[in-house]
Amino acid sequence: MPHPSSDWIIDIADVHLKLESAAGEVNILRGVDLQVARGESVAVVGPSGSGKSTMMMIVAGLERPTAGSVRSAGVDLATLDEDGLALFRRAKIGIVFQAFHLIGTMTALENVAVPLEFAGIGDAFARARTGLEAVGLGHRLSHYPGQLSGGEQQRVALARAFVTEPELLLADEPTGNLDGATGHAIIDLLFDLRARRRTTLLLITHDPELAGRCGRIVRMHDGRILAAAVPAPASRAAQ
Repeated sequence: MPHPSSDWIIDIADVHLKLESAAGEVNILRGVDLQVARGESVAVVGPSGSGKSTMMMIVAGLERPTAGSVRSAGVDLATLDEDGLALFRRAKIGIVFQAFHLIGTMTALENVAVPLEFAGIGDAFARARTGLEAVGLGHRLSHYPGQLSGGEQQRVALARAFVTEPELLLADEPTGNLDGATGHAIIDLLFDLRARRRTTLLLITHDPELAGRCGRIVRMHDGRILAAAVPAPASRAAQ
């Protein structure tokens, strides 16, 4: 049964993105439509250059489309200026990138506390400590990113993404810089945190096994969505 429109946490319609280059105009997205219900986990797969990451950036309000409508976490992003978009992301969105994007001069605890401090939350460091303990890094609070392994840095990034209890988590190739065993551990942790917090997940990945852990698979090619409802195996759909 279709979800009513009020249930969509992501609702983008006929989204285009054109960019100018030295060789002329480049069509990055060519009329993308995507709806994601609250609580879903959705994987977006496709070859490099197909528009996956660009679509995620538009959902986060980090890129503005040339045409089309974008509603994310119940907000029409076209109505927001740059300051409004920053406040929207702070309140509604968690993002995990392939590159960890930690602040090298801050400890793990300080990195996780940053979004809470920006939000004016008084117990930022206590909540950051709890977030790091949840990802198994309670013993690494005072360590700097350069003193942490890649897997540990991605755990810090996960803690930072979840610490504000976002409605929507966006993850772009979160294991791309990790070895196989570490990557599997990070993904187990991500899905465990998502289940505990009941967070909606939009996951960009090249990994079919990882995509299969989501409840739905969206396939993109050449700036278009080819298929948007490939069920994951029943044993994985609820993870």
